[in-house]
Amino acid sequence: MTFEELMDYAISHDCSDVHITQGTNLAVRRYGVLHILDERPTAEEAQEMIYEILSNEEIARVEAGEDVDVGRMVDNGIRVRANVYHQRNNLACSIRLLMAEIPEFEALGLPDVIKELAQKNNGIILVTGPTGSGKTTTLSAIVDFINKNEAKHVITIEDPIEYIYPHNRAMIHQRELGRDVKSFSYALHSALREDPDIILVGEMRDFETIAAAITAAETGHLVLSTLHTQSAAQTINRVIDGAPSDMKMTIRTQFAQSIQGVISQQLLPTTDGNGRVLTTEIMTGTSAIRNLINEDKIQMIPGSIQSSHQLGMHTLNEDLSRLYQMGLITRRTAMDAAYDPQDLEKVLGTSSSAFF
Repeated sequence: MTFEELMDYAISHDCSDVHITQGTNLAVRRYGVLHILDERPTAEEAQEMIYEILSNEEIARVEAGEDVDVGRMVDNGIRVRANVYHQRNNLACSIRLLMAEIPEFEALGLPDVIKELAQKNNGIILVTGPTGSGKTTTLSAIVDFINKNEAKHVITIEDPIEYIYPHNRAMIHQRELGRDVKSFSYALHSALREDPDIILVGEMRDFETIAAAITAAETGHLVLSTLHTQSAAQTINRVIDGAPSDMKMTIRTQFAQSIQGVISQQLLPTTDGNGRVLTTEIMTGTSAIRNLINEDKIQMIPGSIQSSHQLGMHTLNEDLSRLYQMGLITRRTAMDAAYDPQDLEKVLGTSSSAFF
């Protein structure tokens, strides 16, 4: 099997990821489940497949023992994000297939309130969730919506660049770590001198980046970013707990003033096993939410979200219940996805054991 044939297989079978490893079988991930293929390339064939997506410079880095992240358009006409690494003295590569076109909110199953958030002039919007939950796609849909509807200057800072945005109503500059800029925090500070309206930070990995993002939001910019958290409350705690002890109060106040919204999401297998469906928790930066953050009453945020449906908010458990009642996911899937399973049992109204 050639690299092109492997990509054709992955695309035709709706796979999200491809794994190539010297010395073992090829593998793909389909609807969240890993499948080991029968194909087992030789070490030379596997290396050739991996090197097909690398430049000569990147090949040299790999052969020097480095891990390499790349974003590429492959011959099959699809863009991929790949990480090349070493294991047991062999070469391996994990490839994430990106959608050929950036989907709109409705196609992703995102609620309309996201459009309202995308039109904010300043503050922070965070998209959160585990690896493989579609955070990048949601962020890309937000940027694409802005591009089509707003005359704004957008700067993205990515590792690596994934989706490519042509200028539409917006002007979009994309910067890649390792190529265009050395770090997220450095690029954020630099962006403030580049006349942006909106700054997208691929991931807030450390406190320095978080602090720079909050500063950018405070100075009149809309900042979009991601975190690996499961809920709005957990997201707030992660931001504040990441600060040094002598700065926690300041960060709490700044973040409370800056937060515009948190979109926590997961991709779950559908009941028929032939796809995945998006589930979300939506929190917007209302006065009530800001006060709870300021007063360190984070445990009360789920209750505030539940009482604010008219403002477009909902908890994860409420959305899991909706998907279950629609027959899109099984009860077991809902319970496994919940960060508060006992509360979900109350929402569903029946003991979970009756449905397993």
